[in-house]
Amino acid sequence: MTFRRKDFFGLKDLSPEEIRYILSTAETMKYILNQKNKKSPHLQGKSVIILFYEPSARAKLSYELAAQHLSANVVDMTGSATISNTETLQDMGQLIDQMGADFIILRHPMAGAAQLLAENVEASVINAGDGFNENPGQSLLDLMTIKERKGDFEGLKVAIIGDLIHSRVCKSNMWGLTKLGAQVCVSGPPTLLPTDIEKFGVEVFYDVRQAVAGADVILTNRIRMESRNKHVLPSLDEFKHFFRIDEDLLSYAKKDAIVMHPGPIQRGIEISSKVIDGQQCIINDQIANSVAVRMAMLYILSQIGGGLH
Repeated sequence: MTFRRKDFFGLKDLSPEEIRYILSTAETMKYILNQKNKKSPHLQGKSVIILFYEPSARAKLSYELAAQHLSANVVDMTGSATISNTETLQDMGQLIDQMGADFIILRHPMAGAAQLLAENVEASVINAGDGFNENPGQSLLDLMTIKERKGDFEGLKVAIIGDLIHSRVCKSNMWGLTKLGAQVCVSGPPTLLPTDIEKFGVEVFYDVRQAVAGADVILTNRIRMESRNKHVLPSLDEFKHFFRIDEDLLSYAKKDAIVMHPGPIQRGIEISSKVIDGQQCIINDQIANSVAVRMAMLYILSQIGGGLH
């Protein structure tokens, strides 16, 4: 198929065919990563700028390794005082653009920041997380991991549990999974569910056991500091009592159900230690797929989008 986008903002605007194309490309990249020589020349001579206004060691490392495996020149601007104090995002983007960058990987606390940047630069912009909007890279590695374990998405029941209002990866997963044909059920404290959640095409359950019943996949996420405000969530103990993925809750799902989390996990809060250490929790599989997915994103944009100067 043909992928005609200069930039990569999220899964909301992608077609099912485009998502499947990215996943199939990621499978090829994973094959490359399994070779002794992991280097591929596809981005040789290209420059990748990592511009993170929010810290995320995992995401930054996976994007950096992905670019290096594709033979790109990588400049990490994370931690630079300049990006937070003296210049607007547009000014910084244009500065990077004028210096000949081909890709800018942006993580920013403002929803829509990646699109704003892309409108002001010629380089291809990859959204590594914008506010409480989307985190497409993490979602795609989740989708890749599900596909490896379950074969396909049609007919799967996927339960997404926890703090959905503050989780950008949960939003990306809801868009992606519904487009690929999965039945998505969500559950969490009412104050931590988006008011417009129906637009994602998911079923909402306030009894978490109904959401998990017969599920093939259970996804949860890290409780963010914003959720600990007493006006939003009375206590972590209450959250753990009703929404933690433990052996009792897992018993409602299918026997071969898998449990996933984007990390880092707060052990005993989102998932019990017994489930984390059990065979059904496949967090290591997710980590293993993170670099391959980011390689696929960079490669596809280099062939079609603004990475061709």
